[in-house]
Amino acid sequence: MANQINVASDGIVRCLWPGMDEFYMEYHDTEWGVPVGDDDGLFERICLEGFQSGLSWITILRKRNNFRQAFKNFNIEEVAGLDEKDFQRLMNDEGIIRHKGKIKATINNAQRAIEIIDEKGSLASYLWSWETNEGTKESCPNRSLSTASEALSKDLKARGWSWVGPTTIYSFMQAVGMVNDHSKKCHSWEKIEDLRTKFIRP
Repeated sequence: MANQINVASDGIVRCLWPGMDEFYMEYHDTEWGVPVGDDDGLFERICLEGFQSGLSWITILRKRNNFRQAFKNFNIEEVAGLDEKDFQRLMNDEGIIRHKGKIKATINNAQRAIEIIDEKGSLASYLWSWETNEGTKESCPNRSLSTASEALSKDLKARGWSWVGPTTIYSFMQAVGMVNDHSKKCHSWEKIEDLRTKFIRP
């Protein structure tokens, strides 16, 4: 997401990408870049970023509650246990993105996530261990990935995950606060910096 700024009718300076859509602006103001430290929350976001591949994020965001209902609130153990009957149910669910590969990947990735939890103690500790201080899009405005996202993507793929390319992973890292890519002129930048400073890494 680009880091240019926009001033909406409420007079608040924001990043450009939410436009004037109130639903999108609320997501920008209250969620994007806020550090996430729980396993299921991180799993949800990495899955939704995978579903977003090739689509707009607002499309996924508007269907997020449907995704949560369909995938049992992205509880890792429950998603890992979904069977062929569940897969067919998901393929027939008009409320989500009915993409065979992405649905199968979500179930598979939950199973792979359990393996990481068994090895590392938590999915959160594993994912946050890839956080680096590479700077932000403010200094690299055309960046859609990073050295860290490429490395994490490579490791996840080696562990059997799918739909976790480096661009998808960078979007995930932006969303969960591993990097603060709000424009420094955006009203949220300072808030996110403060939250990141106070956040206790898993």
